[in-house]
Amino acid sequence: MYYATANGLAEVFNKTLCNLLKKVVAKSKRDWHERIGEALWAHGTTVRTPTQATPYALVYGVEAVLPLEQQIPSLRIAIQEGLTEEENAQIRLEELKALDEKRLEV
Repeated sequence: MYYATANGLAEVFNKTLCNLLKKVVAKSKRDWHERIGEALWAHGTTVRTPTQATPYALVYGVEAVLPLEQQIPSLRIAIQEGLTEEENAQIRLEELKALDEKRLEV
């Protein structure tokens, strides 16, 4: 409470969080409590210029796995699961073929 430097850092973070919330809340601004998780995730996974790293990576020592990567695994996820680049490429080709077939059906 009496440490001015920490207060300044907290105020900067609060300002950043408010700006993020302004971008994701509805026009009524009554759903901010439902969207705060999205805003914090965006803040934690965005690269900061001074450190050239994300806050998530600085805290946990690894980059965050984005929700999209869970649905469409990236090469990084494939390597973590022990797949080779060739196996990963083969899986991608099969997924593309399946998507083409779905598109043709529609």
